[in-house]
Amino acid sequence: MSIALAAQNVARVVWNRTAKLFRRGRQWTRRRGKDLRETRKQARAQLKMGGERGRDTAQQAYAGAVRTTRYWDRLRRRAWPIIARDVGVRRTLRQAASGSDPIIVGPWLSEVGYETLYWVPFLRWFMRQYDVDPARVIAVSRGGVSAWYGGIASRYVEQFDLFTPAEFAERNGVRRGESDQKQLGLSAFDQEIVARALARLGIDAANVCHPSAMFQLMRHFWLGNDSLQSVLDYTEFEPMTDVAQVALPKLPDRFVAIKFYTGRALMDSAEHREQLRRVVERIARRFPIVALNTNLSLDEHADYVFRDIPGVMALDGWLTPQNNLAVQTEVIRRATRFVGTCGSLAWLAPMLGTDTLAIYADDHFLTPHLYAARHAYNSMQAARFTPMDLAVLDQIDVPELMSADRTS
Repeated sequence: MSIALAAQNVARVVWNRTAKLFRRGRQWTRRRGKDLRETRKQARAQLKMGGERGRDTAQQAYAGAVRTTRYWDRLRRRAWPIIARDVGVRRTLRQAASGSDPIIVGPWLSEVGYETLYWVPFLRWFMRQYDVDPARVIAVSRGGVSAWYGGIASRYVEQFDLFTPAEFAERNGVRRGESDQKQLGLSAFDQEIVARALARLGIDAANVCHPSAMFQLMRHFWLGNDSLQSVLDYTEFEPMTDVAQVALPKLPDRFVAIKFYTGRALMDSAEHREQLRRVVERIARRFPIVALNTNLSLDEHADYVFRDIPGVMALDGWLTPQNNLAVQTEVIRRATRFVGTCGSLAWLAPMLGTDTLAIYADDHFLTPHLYAARHAYNSMQAARFTPMDLAVLDQIDVPELMSADRTS
């Protein structure tokens, strides 16, 4: 019996140990299987993440390439026309300055303000940039403005000596209708003026530095698309010191010169006429006034005329088409103060050393010009220049303002 019991015990021990080893083996196999599954899962996850990272990297690289391409394309579209324009204009100017033939600068047919604030400074730059001898240069303009071209041109041709005022106004009106107020190209009228000017001087041929060169360079600044640097790169601002030799009436020792005209800055309306009349009346109570009305219909602008105001002197009988701008220039030069529409002669007055109050009702089209003018006046240490809204001016003491204002 003991042998059989011992055999059973041994069998149970062997079975238990075998079962234990089996369980351990199964557990180890399950753990290894689980570990393998986790490893495969992690591997798939890593592979998936790697693929996503690759796709993200590829997408980022593609987006960066697209942005860079678009940036350079925009830069090319914006910069290349500017470069091409500047290169083309400089080539034209270099041709005008080349050789030893006379050089016509003009003819000037656009607004007075553009001539004084941009064209004359542009010509100073042109003369120095290309080392042009003033003895070669002939300025062609109107209104007797030879003094504006001092140091630039040795000779001057008056367009109203070439055309009657009526003929000039009609032909210039046709030119504006066919193209633009600004001289963006050499029109048939420009060419005829040049031909008549050369015939008057007895010159067979001449080079031409036409205003279209300046208008092409600066037009986008006036439209708000270019910076002020596009003007500063092609201008040299200096005071106008040459005095025109014109006959003048006897003027008061101290007086205010005024010139108000209709335009975008000061549209013709009954309200504006009444407001301006009040301004003139308030000035006239303190200072003698010389009104620069021309009574000439030479362009699209018309003067505001103030009659029957005590203390206001007119220049009737002294102004002709051939001398009107020369006379107005010298009256402004001698004035204690100039007050007028913001534009035209208001841009000139500070360059003549005369403190200026420039009045507007709408400054929408004035913004680039005010920006350029302030820089110009500061660079040349010109007289004081104060632009002001008519609605504000109508509410304050004008004489007090005139004695206290400073350049903005």
